Amino acid sequence: MIAVLRPLAVRALTLFGVLIAVLVLLVLSLGATGFSDDLLNAQVSEQLRGEREGLARTIRDPAQLEAAVAERQRQLEAFYGLDDPWYIRLPPQVFRVLRLDLGEARSLRTAEGSTRIADIVQERLPYTVLLLTTSTIITALVGLAVGARMATRVGSRIDRAMAYFAAVSFAVPSWWLGILLILVLAFQLDWLPSGGMYSTPPPTGRWDRAVDLAHHAILPILTLVPISIGPYIYTVRTMTVTVAQEDHVQLARAKGLPEGLVNRRHILRVAAPPIVTGLILGLAGSLSGSILVETVFNWQGMGRLYYDAVSGTPDEGVIVALTFVFTLMYVVARFVLDILYVLLDPRVRYG
Repeated sequence: MIAVLRPLAVRALTLFGVLIAVLVLLVLSLGATGFSDDLLNAQVSEQLRGEREGLARTIRDPAQLEAAVAERQRQLEAFYGLDDPWYIRLPPQVFRVLRLDLGEARSLRTAEGSTRIADIVQERLPYTVLLLTTSTIITALVGLAVGARMATRVGSRIDRAMAYFAAVSFAVPSWWLGILLILVLAFQLDWLPSGGMYSTPPPTGRWDRAVDLAHHAILPILTLVPISIGPYIYTVRTMTVTVAQEDHVQLARAKGLPEGLVNRRHILRVAAPPIVTGLILGLAGSLSGSILVETVFNWQGMGRLYYDAVSGTPDEGVIVALTFVFTLMYVVARFVLDILYVLLDPRVRYG
């Protein structure tokens, strides 16, 4: 047991180092390039432009107007932290999120009005789980079933057709397919809502709201599954095709075992480590959301949250916190994989 736990502990420390490195690179990319200061200065200028027009209606003296605008500019710069250089402003945010204190958002809020980033993430994450994780699980289940079967029919017509389907599925942009489905299923046929998460006005009962939310999630899921299922089927097929040609698989068929049992026990079981790698990392990645799909359907998930944090009114704290959360998801998923490798393949040993 100690021989396994010690290397896993070393890998955990290594992955934590990856987390620190990502946050350091984020600070450098936001600060050293001037991107952070440019975004915040643009936001201050935009706010001042609107407030200047309001002040001009009450202050007629140009000198007093300029003094009031200058004072308001100083207040905004202090609020956004522009009175300090980036190498003083940004690192404390990194140290704070490492303590799991995600801080406060400047411009984003929850439906109840909370500015705590932890509350915002907690509100958005279930919607992404419903949308992205559901589509990922559907893709994985179908991909495993079909991909393993394709591995036993290499070169057949259905195998070649699946290769073409995988290429088309991979090439189709998600936003284009989403718009196309909206035009056909929402506007032409009026079968599904075109966007949003709830009807207008939204239902009041908990069960009615859940049903309405699931109804609005159908069209985005129908967009996500076709663009990912083809490549995943072909990936599983590629991973299992070599295993399907091995002697122990041929022996299992010679014994008269059912084809389904051969696929599960003699093909998928042996090819499990690389397949599980794609599945676990895909699930972890799905929690970060899809910016394009969530924007097209106005779905308030994690992807849309990241889009809102970098566009419109930029929010450094949310950007740093989300990068930390997404990287932490990857680190945890990678560590889970290290443990699963030992369980799935007894030949794997860490040293």
